[in-house]
Amino acid sequence: MSMHGAPLPPRSCLDRGTRSPTNDSEVNAMRAAAWHRHGVAALPVADITDDWLRQAITNEANRRWGRRNGENHHGR
Repeated sequence: MSMHGAPLPPRSCLDRGTRSPTNDSEVNAMRAAAWHRHGVAALPVADITDDWLRQAITNEANRRWGRRNGENHHGR
């Protein structure tokens, strides 16, 4: 509620109103859609249990997009 005559808050085409944060099931649904529609696999690296595979994926992501902020460099 605003005061009579007060200016309206700024509007933008990017404003989608108030939306609750995305929950885990919605994120998984978006990952599945990305895979089926675009062939893009969005995998949380921490969920990959195979050490070799996890490191290979991390290496490729670092090569393409650079290291993540706050990434542990193991003394390097």
